[in-house]
Amino acid sequence: MRLVSVLFGFLGVLLASATAFAAQSKPWQIWHQEPGSEMMADIVWFDAYTFWFIIPITIFVTLLLAVVAIKFNAKANPTPSKTTHHVGIEIAWTLIPILILVAISIPSFDLLNRQLAPQEEPTMTIKATGYQWYWGYEYQDGAEVSFESVLLRSPKDFSDAGKVMGKEYPRLLAVDNELVVPVNQMIRVTVTAADVIHDFALPAFGLKIDAVPGRLNETWFKAEREGLYYGQCSELCGKDHAYMPIAIRVVSQEKFDAWKAAAENDLEAAYKGLLASN
Repeated sequence: MRLVSVLFGFLGVLLASATAFAAQSKPWQIWHQEPGSEMMADIVWFDAYTFWFIIPITIFVTLLLAVVAIKFNAKANPTPSKTTHHVGIEIAWTLIPILILVAISIPSFDLLNRQLAPQEEPTMTIKATGYQWYWGYEYQDGAEVSFESVLLRSPKDFSDAGKVMGKEYPRLLAVDNELVVPVNQMIRVTVTAADVIHDFALPAFGLKIDAVPGRLNETWFKAEREGLYYGQCSELCGKDHAYMPIAIRVVSQEKFDAWKAAAENDLEAAYKGLLASN
């Protein structure tokens, strides 16, 4: 399993290196986004793994239904069989599903365990709070860095944020203040909401967890590549649910340290400096 995960991750790197990396959905995309973390690479692997169980089962059941409909209809088989038992068939239809379920459950439980219990201690904790209809972030390590991340709607919004609407900052995904994290660091995210239920979801990292008022949920991620990654609220939360994106900018440790130090005093200047350095 680990070898295949590495291969999927390597393939993702090759695909990502062909263009300027900004993880977001593409037109007519029918598969996952390129993984931006090892966990997402494992999720992609597991999806492909279960696919090869689903295809033969679907084909077998379809053929079986066709045989029954053609061979055993009232016209072709006017005298129905009165067979009540077939030991071989009963053993087969008991053992084969059990073996299939075991083959699926073992890697599934392993993946779920690693999703819920990261293999290393987080180096940073960030609190994400869902509001109607934007996200608020707070770095919980003693630094006084907290801000709101709001969708850029108009050309003026983009201009004020020093961004140009396009591939890197797409319409309906770009925000004024991205969540900034260092690459190759374990990040713990505690998630809650201030009004109704939201959902913090970012496909490239395999993140998806509910933000519930009065409750603190926890997830984590470890980005393996620098870049700008996009997600969206994935719980229907009101009229502007579709306008509540999530944007995470992954940078080097040096750039992150410089941004964070500046953000404690002047958040706007910190973002301008970060954009200028990219």
